[in-house]
Amino acid sequence: MRLLRQHFPIRRVILIVGLVAAWCALWNRLSIANIVSGLLVAVVVSHRSVGPAGIGRVRLRPLLKLGAIVGQDLVMSTFNVAYEVITPTDYTEEAIIGVDLPSNARAHMMLIAVAVTVTPGTAVIDVDPDTSRIYLHILHAERAEATAKHVQELADLAGRALPMPTDSEVPS
Repeated sequence: MRLLRQHFPIRRVILIVGLVAAWCALWNRLSIANIVSGLLVAVVVSHRSVGPAGIGRVRLRPLLKLGAIVGQDLVMSTFNVAYEVITPTDYTEEAIIGVDLPSNARAHMMLIAVAVTVTPGTAVIDVDPDTSRIYLHILHAERAEATAKHVQELADLAGRALPMPTDSEVPS
């Protein structure tokens, strides 16, 4: 039992279950063959010796917080955009802003771009991974500073939820 816990801690079990569920969803079928093949792939992928050290770790709390914030943004911005559509007066003052992200956010640019774009009223129009800058189209120019701060918070959460090793930690 102790050996089993050593090789399959609760976090790894949760990861394996999630990977098997994703595997079955990708095949669009829940069958014994898909479950067994998904288990084999998940066990291999989740093994510590696969890939460079540090890559693949997931910190659950920051990831859940990131998901909760994106969900809250989705609900709130949907109401804001619906209000803009329903009211006869146009209160929008569109703007394009550039948001500088920390250099460690380069590895999470796609996640950040998706998290920002799924919320109505804000869209990523360009990403410059060399400078860690993301360009956004926003409906309310007066919210530019708050939006930039919010995107930086999302980048910070993404970095904490899905940590990447520094260049000195990656084996060559």
